[in-house]
Amino acid sequence: MSTEETKPNGIWETIKTIFWALLIAGVFRSIFFQPFWIPSGSMKDTLLIGDFLFVNKMAYGYSYASCPSVRIPAVGINVDATDLCGWTQGDNKRLFGGEPKTGDVVVFRHPVNGTDYIKRLVGLPGDTVQVTAGVLQINSKPVTLEPAPDFEEIFELQGPQGMRPRCENGAVGEGATCLKGRQYETLPNGRKHSILNIADQRSDNTPLYTVPAGHYFFMGDNRDNSTDSRFDQRVGGVGFVPYENLIGRADRVMFSSGGRSMLYFWTWRGDRFFKKID
Repeated sequence: MSTEETKPNGIWETIKTIFWALLIAGVFRSIFFQPFWIPSGSMKDTLLIGDFLFVNKMAYGYSYASCPSVRIPAVGINVDATDLCGWTQGDNKRLFGGEPKTGDVVVFRHPVNGTDYIKRLVGLPGDTVQVTAGVLQINSKPVTLEPAPDFEEIFELQGPQGMRPRCENGAVGEGATCLKGRQYETLPNGRKHSILNIADQRSDNTPLYTVPAGHYFFMGDNRDNSTDSRFDQRVGGVGFVPYENLIGRADRVMFSSGGRSMLYFWTWRGDRFFKKID
């Protein structure tokens, strides 16, 4: 058989291989696990900028938000979950729905702009939530707090966005040690995790919120550096998050990059491989 006869068949086989590979990857991402890379410091020190993890999409069942969003601005690709599965949006229900628990670290779609966020769930439907003098109150009872050693990091550009951390010890120079106060917080169901403090600010004292039916209240562990449910959606906050907007639960960090790209393997943090998320 001549080269001219086999070459078209070879190209066609390559196209089919690529098609099936993309289809399988799309199904895997839609049904089982979704990759997520931490872009900001709102969940320090539970999650660091550059942590790479897979979100368990089976934990809470499936809704329109389970469909993948593919955004690659460099080549003009901007496919949103609503473009594929928006026809199922609006009933605030899920297929094979599972109930999230207080303390879960959850990836969800912002109720207004559709951006993926990752925060800790602190308020279930019907709960009251308030922050008073920096202490979280759930159903009118303050959570248990224990002192912990300060969280230390280097004051330098972090991640691809080149953000510098905020420090409780004030303005420090490039390369200096940036400190944040740390405490261990225990939620009413016994879930224990660390939280960070930077300064006294408006978000340390909030109104009393009552979480509506079918919605959830989220906060970042880096309490003074998190845009979350304490802030109204009309001013860029998250507000209450509908059940159907949950994407999945984050259980474990796969690896972590301390550099500008997760591909810079020489910047990977050796102590964070397969680290359990508390």
